[in-house]
Amino acid sequence: MFKIDDPKSNYKNAVHAFFLALAITIAEPSTILPLMVHHFSQSVVIIGLFASLLRGGAVIIQLYAAFHAQAYKKVMPYLAKAFLFRFISWFTIGASIYFIGDKNKTLTLTLIGLGLFFFSFTAGFGAIYFKELQAKLFSKKFRGKTMANRQIAGSIASIISGGITGYVLNNYEAPLNYAYLFMVSSFLMVIGFVTFITIEEPEKENVSVKERSFKEFMKNATIILKEDKRLQQQIIAIFLGFSYLLSMPFVILKANSSFTLTGWMLGGFITVQMIGSIIGSSLLWRKIHNYEKMLLLSFTFMIMAFIIALFANNIYSYAAIFLLFGIAFDGFSISGMNLVIEIAPEEKRPTYTALQTSITSVGLFFPILGGAILKYVQNYSVIYIITIILLSTGLFLTSRLKNPGDK
Repeated sequence: MFKIDDPKSNYKNAVHAFFLALAITIAEPSTILPLMVHHFSQSVVIIGLFASLLRGGAVIIQLYAAFHAQAYKKVMPYLAKAFLFRFISWFTIGASIYFIGDKNKTLTLTLIGLGLFFFSFTAGFGAIYFKELQAKLFSKKFRGKTMANRQIAGSIASIISGGITGYVLNNYEAPLNYAYLFMVSSFLMVIGFVTFITIEEPEKENVSVKERSFKEFMKNATIILKEDKRLQQQIIAIFLGFSYLLSMPFVILKANSSFTLTGWMLGGFITVQMIGSIIGSSLLWRKIHNYEKMLLLSFTFMIMAFIIALFANNIYSYAAIFLLFGIAFDGFSISGMNLVIEIAPEEKRPTYTALQTSITSVGLFFPILGGAILKYVQNYSVIYIITIILLSTGLFLTSRLKNPGDK
């Protein structure tokens, strides 16, 4: 018999996060990924594009996924298929670097981009199913705790991954070091996937009758968006939360121009960022059930990071930046997921989730804009200041959101 807030589900949730983070930290968009792409291309616009591809491919598919998911009593079988495609995409990136690499940099870069896109694209389906499962498996109060547990498990894994990544980057020549990291990590990813799909999922009682066509679904989804003012407000606030991506992929490039970066330093920055994640999740996010407040604090920490970035010129100031990144990232992630679950009617939860995620995830393409601005102005401070202004606007709008429980 199904049991809500089951400790076994919480455990498997954390195990999934651990092995997923162990794998994907090697393509961390604030550290490793920009330098890997920089090996094959000197263009900052291309670096921004690839930082977007890692997560941006999910944007275009989530509403279509929700069109089907709203009628599913169980979503786990479909999530398992998404997991399989994610593994194939990730392994293909490493194989492309290993077998082609510097022999044809353009082809290698193209295959890396396709791998990142499809990895992210299948996550578009997975995100809808995953959030549906979190809503079904855990109560409001426990959901914040289990998500914080996921973040802590993922952060611990990322610290381990950061150390391994630093060792591999320091002891093997590029680009083979990147190939090794991707291929090995793809199999670690599978452990988390297999563990998660063994979670017992209850059947959903209130499901929507699927519309006759995707066009009709989009029409109904548009009506929901127009009528729900609260959904509109939090979408705008969360979208502005993604504005940190305007500058984030280029912070490590600015550091590289200030002092010589070693493989161990890169691994160290990843470790510091994950320590920030652990501090945030264990001391803050686990204890906050007001997700508007959590989003507000996340904006605050991210703004502090970029204020420091304006003046950073040594390893200690950059360590502080990545520490704050780690705290803020998790707050954005946990609050964004829970805010939409809290306001969505059960039968329309996939639609609400897809609307919010699809629209706000356009912000995942901020790195492309940041790269274009940086190419034009040749000044990191300019994109940092623009980022601070956008984040401050998001902070203000978030302060005006009311907790549904207060109404």
